[in-house]
Amino acid sequence: MAEGIVTNIEREPVDAELAARQHGAYVRALEENGWRAEHVERADELPDGPFVEDTVVVCAGRAVLTRPGAPERRPEVESVAAAVRKLDLEIRRIEGEGTLDGGDVLQVGSRVYVGRSARTNDEGIAQLAAHLPEREIVPVELRGVLHLKSAVTALPDGTLIGDPACVDLQDLLVPEEESGSHVVLLGGERVLMAASAPATAATLERRGLEVVRVDISEFEKLEGCVTCLSVLVRSRDVRS
Repeated sequence: MAEGIVTNIEREPVDAELAARQHGAYVRALEENGWRAEHVERADELPDGPFVEDTVVVCAGRAVLTRPGAPERRPEVESVAAAVRKLDLEIRRIEGEGTLDGGDVLQVGSRVYVGRSARTNDEGIAQLAAHLPEREIVPVELRGVLHLKSAVTALPDGTLIGDPACVDLQDLLVPEEESGSHVVLLGGERVLMAASAPATAATLERRGLEVVRVDISEFEKLEGCVTCLSVLVRSRDVRS
């Protein structure tokens, strides 16, 4: 993990043992909130492997295996594909000259926002649109962030929360901390957030949300956030 890619921030030493404990706590948080964890096979030679979100987009009964924009990350896709094949999902792929990182894909109802970034190009966006014809694909320009979901995510009611300095999207709820832009929807009014955003968590609790906090400090040193470490597959996504 200490050799993971860093693009927009200064590199800091990563404590791999602490990261492992934090990852375990992250998984427990998902399980305690009704999710069953399926783990991808361990691959110590792939330092960015924990950021599993970038390798697959699950939507409308399909698992779209991506083609990451960083060539050194592309071997991650096959290990994730092996895990995805255990699920009852139609498998598609981003191919050829297309590049797409799952961290650039934000699903909000029938609309799918896709960041046009250093990792995701127009061909990748076009292929994703072809794989998801029933969805409205909305490309989004980014400034100063690695992925779209580094800058913005969505609350359970569809409200977008994020940094307007990084994306041109209307009616953004602006968080108090940078990491407050990142939420994982656990179901109902529950959201998962990083412990590094206490003020934003308090704001969301005043809005009636139940916030589950996890410490992911070692992953944040590699530009990671709570969305990066999992891909949630809901029952409506599975065909059976």
